[in-house]
Amino acid sequence: MARIVVISTGGTIASRWQGSGFAADADGSEVMATAAVPAGVTVEVVDLFSVNSPRLTSLHQLELLHTVHRVLGDPGVDGIVVTHGTDTLEESAFLLDLHHTDQRPVVLTGAQLPLDAADGDGPGNLHDALLTAATARGLGVLVVFDGEVHAARGTVKTQTVAPNAFTDPSGDRLGDVGFGRALIIRQPERPTPLALPAVTTAPPRVDMVMHHSDADPVLFRAAVAAEAQGVVLVATGAGNATPEFVDAVADATAQGVLVALTTRVQSGPVTEIYTHGGAVDLVAAGAVPTGTLRAGQSRIAVLAALLGATDRAGRTELLRHALAAHSSALTHA
Repeated sequence: MARIVVISTGGTIASRWQGSGFAADADGSEVMATAAVPAGVTVEVVDLFSVNSPRLTSLHQLELLHTVHRVLGDPGVDGIVVTHGTDTLEESAFLLDLHHTDQRPVVLTGAQLPLDAADGDGPGNLHDALLTAATARGLGVLVVFDGEVHAARGTVKTQTVAPNAFTDPSGDRLGDVGFGRALIIRQPERPTPLALPAVTTAPPRVDMVMHHSDADPVLFRAAVAAEAQGVVLVATGAGNATPEFVDAVADATAQGVLVALTTRVQSGPVTEIYTHGGAVDLVAAGAVPTGTLRAGQSRIAVLAALLGATDRAGRTELLRHALAAHSSALTHA
């Protein structure tokens, strides 16, 4: 028998009608009661919290990270499934993956339809996640949704309400679930995992600022003034902004602020092609390009780097390491 621990955190899969909309209020046992448990699997439930995932904070995510590591401290556990809201699932999954050192899988899943929906997708997703957690090994942290298995790194929510909610716009899925098994067709690329950060009650502030037509760096500078230790610049195209943003990035990095450069474009890498405020100049000013990682996961990489080192050089090195699989080979592609 495969012993799987289900960590319940809320989300649509745990949501019921509240009179004006849906919100998470079911515990893990109620969520588990909706799903068929695969043959050969036993389940234990940990109720961590039950919130809509847009309300998650870095503290919630760090609590989840440390809970996962505590659970895996039991050698009798064969795998973990985390039930999670879809809005920020990609961020939590990536944080877990950055620090995942175990061959045993951690699988995140959720639902696009609420707990009591007659045609809900939660029960099937949870069944598939349990099956994957019982059989997959050495793949890092996974996202299982709508019959597909995805690596945490690079996988984002690409559908607001449709059942096929997750994909990696710049890469392929790892496999599929069907006919009673998880079929893995490729191995994910992952850098060496980062050390588990210390427990903290005051994680560093990391903000995101998007570039657009007529944009100026007022909000970027406001983030720095608000004592953000990290800022993600969500640029246009292959990672481009304006000369004014270049000046703001240079000022921020001179103050020790960690700046990551991503793009609002759905797929493809940040690439140093253009000057006059483009990625060429932003990188020269100290921004770290994130390759094909998008805004939410880029922010998590910055957070992990800030938690892992105290000096500017160490933090920049950790950020580059966290981005390695998606950055080093792609920024000059």
